[in-house]
Amino acid sequence: MDKKTLVIGASLKSQRYSNKAIKRLTANNIAVVALGLRAGEVAGVSIDTSNMPYENINTVTLYLNPKRQVGYYNYIISLQPERVIFNPGTENMEFVKLLQEHNIKSEIACTLVLLATKQY
Repeated sequence: MDKKTLVIGASLKSQRYSNKAIKRLTANNIAVVALGLRAGEVAGVSIDTSNMPYENINTVTLYLNPKRQVGYYNYIISLQPERVIFNPGTENMEFVKLLQEHNIKSEIACTLVLLATKQY
């Protein structure tokens, strides 16, 4: 398993895209850790409710609106991921610029589409 991914905004609700992303990532043999408002488990992945010192994060995929992202800026940067994916509705140019300043790539894309088209 490579491309270890942190899903921020993880939800226990099966209709949520973050939930679908966790399931699709694990189905593609990608290691997943998750952060959300409510603790629980999706596809064998525990959802943490506080910022954990995860190691070797390749990708952070966001499912939070831009206003909610502000509280995570320093945390995400501290993880030093290779890239951050801004899923539809999470686009945030302020954060994109901040990531660039820290040499972290960003992508405005859909994790589910990237996986489906083998571009992840």
